[in-house]
Amino acid sequence: MLLHLKIIGGLLIFLSLFHVIIPGYLDWKRDLKPLSLMNRQMMQTHMIFIAITVFAIGLLCFTSGKELTTTPLGRKICLGLSVFWMLRLLFQFFVYSPKLWRGKRFETVIHIAAVGFWTYMTVVFYLAAG
Repeated sequence: MLLHLKIIGGLLIFLSLFHVIIPGYLDWKRDLKPLSLMNRQMMQTHMIFIAITVFAIGLLCFTSGKELTTTPLGRKICLGLSVFWMLRLLFQFFVYSPKLWRGKRFETVIHIAAVGFWTYMTVVFYLAAG
C-alpha cells in the first residue's frame, strides 16, 4: 500500500505542476476575456488553489504514507480522499460532455488516463482506509 501511495503522491505532484500549461492549452486568455473581471480572476484563482491542493495531497501521500495507513486520523483522511476521487470519477462521466473528447485523439487519451487515474486513487485510498 505504501508503494501505491508514493506512486499516487508523485502523480498528483506532476498533475499539480501540469496546471501551469492548462490555461495556455485551453486558450483562457481569449476565452475568459468576455467575462467580468471578478469572474475571470475567480477562475484563475480557483485554478491556482486547485493546483496547490493537488500538490499538497500529493506531498502528503509521498511523505506520510505510513501515517495515512496506520493511524485513525490517517485512515479517515484516506476514506475522505477515496470519496473525493470517486466523485471526481463520476464527474468525468456525468458532468463533462463526451463531445469534449470523442473523435479527438489527444483528448480521448487524456479522458482514458483520467478515468484510470481517478479509479486507481479511489480504490487505493479506500483500501488504505481499511
